[in-house]
Amino acid sequence: QVQLVESGGGLVQAGVSLRLSCATSTRTFSNYAVGWFRQAPGKEREFVAALNWSAGSTYYADSVKGRFTISRDNAKTTVYLQMSSLKPEDTAVYYCAADYLGWGSQSERDYTYWGQGTQVTVSS
Repeated sequence: QVQLVESGGGLVQAGVSLRLSCATSTRTFSNYAVGWFRQAPGKEREFVAALNWSAGSTYYADSVKGRFTISRDNAKTTVYLQMSSLKPEDTAVYYCAADYLGWGSQSERDYTYWGQGTQVTVSS
């Protein structure tokens, strides 16, 4: 199994940057796709970004293209989500998820392992 822990959320003003981290202490992400999803109050969980670790490929939702960047560390234990030009509509709980041998799907149903989430609140 893969245990995931998100961190880095907080309350920020619109236009500010914030970096989220998704860390695993049980094993590396070498054979996984790692995705970021978010869920705002009263709304369905939606795809944000994903990374195919072995290929290094990245994928983004249209709503965050050009503003968010997903990346990885050399130890293969952490995935980051760098968020820039934050907007109030980015307010949500952000979740990290892992998909064994995944390619970087946009569907949450393809991901087996999930973190507990970290709250991001963007004020206008």
